[in-house]
Amino acid sequence: MILRAAWVCLLAAPLLGAGAGARAVAAAGIVVVDDAGQPVMLSGPARRVVSLAPDLTELLFTAGAGERLVGVAERSDYPAAAKDIQRVGDAHGFDFERIVALKPDLILGWAGGNAPQHLARLRSLGLRIFLSDIREPEGIASTLERLGTLSGTRPKAQEAARTLRERLRSLREAYAGKRPLRVFYQVWGQPLYTLGGTHMVSVALGLCGATNVFADLPVLATVVETEGVLQRDPEVIIAAAEGARRPDWLDAWKRWPTLKAVRHQALVVVNADLMNRHSARFVEGIAELCAQLDRERAKAVE
Repeated sequence: MILRAAWVCLLAAPLLGAGAGARAVAAAGIVVVDDAGQPVMLSGPARRVVSLAPDLTELLFTAGAGERLVGVAERSDYPAAAKDIQRVGDAHGFDFERIVALKPDLILGWAGGNAPQHLARLRSLGLRIFLSDIREPEGIASTLERLGTLSGTRPKAQEAARTLRERLRSLREAYAGKRPLRVFYQVWGQPLYTLGGTHMVSVALGLCGATNVFADLPVLATVVETEGVLQRDPEVIIAAAEGARRPDWLDAWKRWPTLKAVRHQALVVVNADLMNRHSARFVEGIAELCAQLDRERAKAVE
């Protein structure tokens, strides 16, 4: 839902309190609430933006404001134009002097990947931060709308958000009632890395009519033991790999021929470039994931 400036101002005023805080809200031309529940106030559309995560770099381009980016995090490589924007660091550390020198009027931060001390340092320098913490696919659409509001590109952002929501609705309808599949989603070979039930990939699996065999783990990501996978005996093992290139460690599961996923030859690959970023392309990743799983269902029936 779009956070219209006037409406959000009314909500934000009590949060900031009376007096100077309320006057600041009244003076701000644009106010939205970020995923940390904090109002982000700008006197006008952001013209110089620094993104601290590749996902947010993509989202700003999708919202129609990619040309406003003056600095981005490492690995910001999509769309192609993002590759030419100055790098300011990564989740391990940022060049704060460089960020300040870029004179941004807005910082896009990632709650799940940017260290709290890095964000606190940027705030101490007087920089405005929009903090993103997307937990479900619909959150991508909401973020697009808010970025559009902050950047003055709301019509473009609204259209992108509408298209995304329609695509999600179509996928839900297409895979509702499908035979459930139990899936082990593997991010890496050694250590054996997977995702827990709170990760958005688990939500995507559910949309496709599947369940993450490690959904009971209340963490975003974790290392598990081979014995744990064998005990849970998934019907499908999915490897997330860059460019959907089949990794050697996926076929290593063939050492356990009694595993259901091996017996059914259900060792499949998805594109990590789509599934690991909470951008608009994540919905493309869901569509590919659902199609892969549906092919595995069909094999079981044959």
